[in-house]
Amino acid sequence: MNCYSHVRKTISQAVVSLGFLALFLAGCAGGNFTTREKGAAIGALGGASVGGLIGSAVRHPAAGAAIGTALGLGAGALIGDQLQGRENQAYDQDRQINQNEQELLRQRQELEQLRQRREY
Repeated sequence: MNCYSHVRKTISQAVVSLGFLALFLAGCAGGNFTTREKGAAIGALGGASVGGLIGSAVRHPAAGAAIGTALGLGAGALIGDQLQGRENQAYDQDRQINQNEQELLRQRQELEQLRQRREY
C-alpha cells in the first residue's frame, strides 16, 4: 500500500468519525429533534454515503463524502424545513378548529339558557 492510499484511507476514516461524533453530540444536546433537524441529519448521512461511493469510483472517497455530506445536509434541511412549515400550519389549523368548536358549544349553551328563560 503506497503512502497516498494510506493518507486517503486516514482522511476517509476521519470524515466518518467526525460525522458520527457530530450526530452523537447533536443527540446529546437535549430535547427532541425537529422535523427540520431530522431532514438535515438524514440528508447528511445519505449525502455522505452517496458522495463516498461516487468519490471511491474516482479515487477520492473523502472528498466525495465531504461534498456529499454538505449537499445532503443542505437538501435535507430544505426538505425538513418545508415539512416543518406544513406541520406548523396543520397545528395552527387544528388549534383554530378547537377554538371554533369551543365557541359553538358556548353559544349553544347560551341559547339553551335563553330558551329556558323564555319558557318561564
